[in-house]
Amino acid sequence: MTRPSLPERGDVLDMLASYGDRAPGEVGEQLGSLELTWLIAQAEQRYHVELDLSDEDFARMLTVNGAVEVLRNTLGEALAAGTSGLGSAGLGAEGGDG
Repeated sequence: MTRPSLPERGDVLDMLASYGDRAPGEVGEQLGSLELTWLIAQAEQRYHVELDLSDEDFARMLTVNGAVEVLRNTLGEALAAGTSGLGSAGLGAEGGDG
């Protein structure tokens, strides 16, 4: 089974465009919270991983360029960690309380 390559800007625009059924050229540079949620869900589905993003990651994903950077870094780490796609960017501790 081959894995998709890490997302480029066009891939991220395509994923975002599928929210609201619009053309990639209609996607603005700034991302709203619903667009960001959609994008993360789309990336998790496409790459068969569950992303564990920090608050810093979310803050960097408020633009398309930031989202591309974070997704490439996080997905690259997850995919390099093994066949499950879950590594340091994977599930991690739930809730942090133990």
